[in-house]
Formats: sequence, structure tokens, C-alpha cells
Amino acid sequence: MGNKFLWILMALLSIIGGVIALMNPVFASGIATVMVAWLFVVFGALQVFAGFRVEGAGSKIWTILLGALAVYLGITILGHPLKGMMALTTMIAILCLAGGISKVILSFALEDRRFFWLVLVSGIASLAIGIIIFMNWPVSAVSALGILLGVQLLSDGVSALAMAFSSDGDAAADA
Repeated sequence: MGNKFLWILMALLSIIGGVIALMNPVFASGIATVMVAWLFVVFGALQVFAGFRVEGAGSKIWTILLGALAVYLGITILGHPLKGMMALTTMIAILCLAGGISKVILSFALEDRRFFWLVLVSGIASLAIGIIIFMNWPVSAVSALGILLGVQLLSDGVSALAMAFSSDGDAAADA
């Protein structure tokens, strides 16, 4: 089985997953929330374990406390997935707004560069996503994560498919 076949398989699975997520964004939001919660639990537990191996009392305490906080956060989200979904959506909206503002400001520092417009458009798009999420609150809380997941999966799938069929993909697939 060649690498090109694996790229195509990965692309198709990602595209199918993206279409399914966009067809049912509420379900996809729930899946994304549960996945994030489990990531908090697993990585928090690993951080607590690693904290016992850290040198220095202050570093050890902070590492263990932050790991325990991540585990607690993950367990809390698993116990209350709808509240967790709302909290995660709020954080994404805030990050989009903050990132959008930062990119717009950065773009004006790059006015003499050819990628000025790309950075500006990216910033405006991030701002728009954050504003749209907040303008449709709380309805957006149950679907925004699923829509973003679907778009991300579609984007990943299309780019993997492009890599599979490009001449550059042969070199990247062999790496």
C-alpha cells in the first residue's frame, strides 16, 4: 500500500467527517466537547505525573496544581457537557475576537509588504466569526463547535487530497 493511497484515504475520511459534522453540527459539537474534556483529563493526569519529576518545590507545586486543574476541568465538562460546550464556544469566540483584533493591527504594520491584505482579511474573518457567535448566543453555543470542526475537517481533507495528487505530495509522502 503506497503513501499516495494513505494520503487519499486520510483525505476522504476527513472530507466525509467534515460533511457529517456540517450536516449535524449539534451532534458534532457534542463530540468535540467530549473529546476536549477527555484531552483535559489525559493531559492533566500526565502533567500531574510529570510534576512529581520536576525539580524545585515551586515548579513541582505549580505543575501538579495546573495538571489537577486540567483533570478537574475535564471531569466537570464530562459531567455537564452542555455547560462545557457553552464555555468552550465562549472561549473560541473570545479567541477569535482577540486574534482578529491582533491580526488587523498587525496588518497595518505590514502595509508595505505584499501579504498585508492576507493578514487583514484573516483578521476581519476572525472578528466576524467571534461577532457572529456572540450575536447568536446562546443558540450558537450548541452548533458553533460542530460547524468549526466540519470546516476544519473539510479543509484538512481537501489539502491532503491536493497533496496526494501533486508532484510535491510524492516527496512529502515519502518523508
